Amino acid sequence: MTQPHSTTPIMETGLPIAEADAALILIHGRGAGPQGMMPLLAHLNVPGYSFLLPAASGNTWYPNRFIVPRDQNQPHLDAALQKVDSVVSNLVEQGIPTEKIVLLGFSQGACLATEYAARNPARYGGVVALSGGLIGADDELVGYEGDLQGTPIYLGCDADDFHIPQQRVDHSADILTQLGGKVKKQIFTGLGHTVNEVELAITRKMMTNVTGQ
Repeated sequence: MTQPHSTTPIMETGLPIAEADAALILIHGRGAGPQGMMPLLAHLNVPGYSFLLPAASGNTWYPNRFIVPRDQNQPHLDAALQKVDSVVSNLVEQGIPTEKIVLLGFSQGACLATEYAARNPARYGGVVALSGGLIGADDELVGYEGDLQGTPIYLGCDADDFHIPQQRVDHSADILTQLGGKVKKQIFTGLGHTVNEVELAITRKMMTNVTGQ
């Protein structure tokens, strides 16, 4: 039986990977698809980058909320993490090391970005979670091992985001710090489940730090 997400496309734009100095992986939210990330990409078109936008089956990475027990989101959750891993692995094979790869996600995609980095710790160019956090029930957020080696990590979320409890953002920031990430957490008020200019500016700075441009 074919695993979820295994045959879905990966949109590529920006520089060809062979010509790029770095790569930004943009992971979309529930019901959006790669095209839903294009408005963000318009603000993040930093020189020197290849941009990769993987697609979820049915535009949804996993069926239930990210704070429920993980088995309630299987097999889609493991398949989603594998999809991200396939993009990262392909970039490394083509000569872009993890320290030149920035993982960015919104909502479901933000949850995948943080969970992937926590399960596969290395020195990444950066991790950006826009309205998201680590995946699973509270008592499942244990057992992460390895070293993020000072990877810059940004967690941005609204205090009253209906989908993302602030407690989970706080807990995620603590865990990623313990794993050796250099974490910046920012909680906004009155913005809801969206992305704002402050977050985009921080992301652009992170990206330019990777390439030195």
